[in-house]
Amino acid sequence: MRILLVEDDRMLGAATQQALRDAAHAVDWVHDGEAALLAMRATPYEAMLLDLGLPGRDGLGVLQAARRAGYNLPVIIVTARDGVDERIRGLDLGADDYLIKPFATDELLARLRAVARRRGGHAQGVLDTGTVRLDPATREASFGGNTARLSAREYALMHALLLRPGAVLSRAELEDLIYGWNEEVESNAVEYLIHCIRKKLGTGAIKNVRGVGWVVDRALPQQDASAGEPVSPARPA
Repeated sequence: MRILLVEDDRMLGAATQQALRDAAHAVDWVHDGEAALLAMRATPYEAMLLDLGLPGRDGLGVLQAARRAGYNLPVIIVTARDGVDERIRGLDLGADDYLIKPFATDELLARLRAVARRRGGHAQGVLDTGTVRLDPATREASFGGNTARLSAREYALMHALLLRPGAVLSRAELEDLIYGWNEEVESNAVEYLIHCIRKKLGTGAIKNVRGVGWVVDRALPQQDASAGEPVSPARPA
């Protein structure tokens, strides 16, 4: 998941950025509200962590401007302000969740998973297309009887594909989703990660559409010819 972190506290921002990267997220960090709005115009983020006490335009102003401009990404307000009225205002302006500083990293990661599930229409914590299964809490993936724990980068790539089952994502789109600013990307990085995932799970876990990109299939119900009723076993690898 590519995340925009908006935090003016240098020490807290650096610690949060590193914790998110360690959890396989790509993170771009800005220090004020205007920079946050500029970043959203340039990059398609999947979530934003937003401090309220920012220099210049404050966090609530950023949230209001983002929603008016049509940015629909999940927003978690992360702040030391714990007044009920301010929390209500933030939620009414379009925030998806609220986290009070200081916070536990594990709780922040769980809240990110929760808002990503809600926005993606997934009620369960585990992503399951009927062919491939991924548990964000453990980074374990399963396909065709094989189960393996993915590395941080492998997980980030698989998560990006599983949030869009059936959609073909290009190399550039995958790079945008799994790498942040100032992270060096080798020319064959995506291909190498896919090779590693296939080695762990099987070649059919991720399919290539030549000249376009890669896709994880969504299993479709199969027709039982004798009964005339659809059944839904997983599609063969």
